[in-house]
Amino acid sequence: MINHIDIQDLVMLVDIPDIGTIIGVFITFVLGIIAIVIYNKVKPLIKTESDLLKSYMERLQYYENQLIDMKIRLDSAELLKETEELEVPIPKPKEVKVEKQEVISTQEEKPKERMHNMNFGNATDYVLRLITEKPMTSHDIQITIGRTREHTSRMMKKLFEEGLVERNMQTKPFTYYITDKGKAKLGIAKLTPQQ
Repeated sequence: MINHIDIQDLVMLVDIPDIGTIIGVFITFVLGIIAIVIYNKVKPLIKTESDLLKSYMERLQYYENQLIDMKIRLDSAELLKETEELEVPIPKPKEVKVEKQEVISTQEEKPKERMHNMNFGNATDYVLRLITEKPMTSHDIQITIGRTREHTSRMMKKLFEEGLVERNMQTKPFTYYITDKGKAKLGIAKLTPQQ
């Protein structure tokens, strides 16, 4: 009898829920597992906003590199064309009239004024003369000499490192002005500050 009472007391202590509650918990558990499986299958197909942004940035960087390469090729092609034009022999003066020679000399002066396809030494002197008149930004210089932004930036950095120009760091973008060393390179006499 003692064993029988102990089992009945034990059954009374453990309250077994009804069958509807057990089935509800089981169905909820199975639905949760199915939802997790479906989510893991669909997740790789859905790109998040950060993934899209990352792929767009990679694509943008690729196209920017392509543009830089094309600009470098274009600059080198212009330089090659310039050197080829210089190597072309000039026709003999016997065949050309005096009036035509004057036309040829005026045509040669126009590219020097426009500063296209110039070599670096002439560009340096030209830029130093430009900023002697007034301080200019790198963008202003680029537009004036008709070169790429990269070429102009490299040239201005070189002039700054050589001490021929100074940067006004208080303005954005920087403005460049000529130093006394730059004026001496151009042969401009140093003005005495009597004003």
